[in-house]
Amino acid sequence: MLISLVVPCYNEEESLPYFYDETTKVIDSMGCDCEMIFVNDGSSDGTLDELKKLAEKDSRVKYLSFSRNFGKESAMYAGFCNSHGDYTAVMDADLQDPPSLLPQMVEKLESGEYDSVATRRYTREGEPPVRSWFARRFYGLMNKISDTDIVDGARDFRLMTRQMVEAIVAMGEYNRFSKGIFGWVGFRTYWLPYENVERVAGQTKWSFWKLTKYAIGGIINFSQAPLYIASAFGLIMTLVAVFAIIFVVVRKLIFGDPVAGWASLVCIILFIGGIQLFCMGIMGQYLSRTYMETKRRPHYIVSQTNMDDAEKIR
Repeated sequence: MLISLVVPCYNEEESLPYFYDETTKVIDSMGCDCEMIFVNDGSSDGTLDELKKLAEKDSRVKYLSFSRNFGKESAMYAGFCNSHGDYTAVMDADLQDPPSLLPQMVEKLESGEYDSVATRRYTREGEPPVRSWFARRFYGLMNKISDTDIVDGARDFRLMTRQMVEAIVAMGEYNRFSKGIFGWVGFRTYWLPYENVERVAGQTKWSFWKLTKYAIGGIINFSQAPLYIASAFGLIMTLVAVFAIIFVVVRKLIFGDPVAGWASLVCIILFIGGIQLFCMGIMGQYLSRTYMETKRRPHYIVSQTNMDDAEKIR
């Protein structure tokens, strides 16, 4: 049995030695073959140099180094495209995804009952309360407005069969949201809960703004609900405008009151104009993603690798 570990890395020079030591201990205790595919996502520190050092002393270490920063989604996709294992796992290099869970995950897949073992944090200790609150609201919203199944606290850390990995690779969309893709492809998934773990070294790369953009991208990629909301706004405002016109005309004909109140008129115009711009912004987000898909640009470009059969552009 060969297990492929896909590890996206962005400025993880400090974390890599800890990750390698901890992971190899677990893999060696399991007694199975392993390939560790580290994807250097355009890091600006010494991540690539550290990967080369690890590859020199351990033939199981493979690395793909991007020509620039393409993002974690592209890094995971590159790892999936170049993995060969019977089972493939995706893990973060900061040890927030505990390697100690791998034996339990393999055992679940070996039973034949599941095609994927996914992890979820049932505690968020150490995380800012505001971020935790917004995260829970996001997961709840996604499950209501989309066809994907995303459990609260879900991590990207999961172990999958070759069949499921091939299904994910076949989804070659440019705008990727892996949490949604994992749920969309289906397959039998077992959710493994664990306590939140702090980073072993370095700093998080996910600011609140980046997480917000990521969440918006996930909603747009897997739901048409924002378009329905925009349409509903348009219909409601049209009906309100029709009734307002009827009211003004009737009042003028019956009571002869002049139409006054320029201040209230300006407020109404600004309100309606704001709703129109909001709806146009929603449609613009969908159009921009359609535009990027039609360009068919590669998801990633590999500049350096120690894998002879690597797909360097895809």
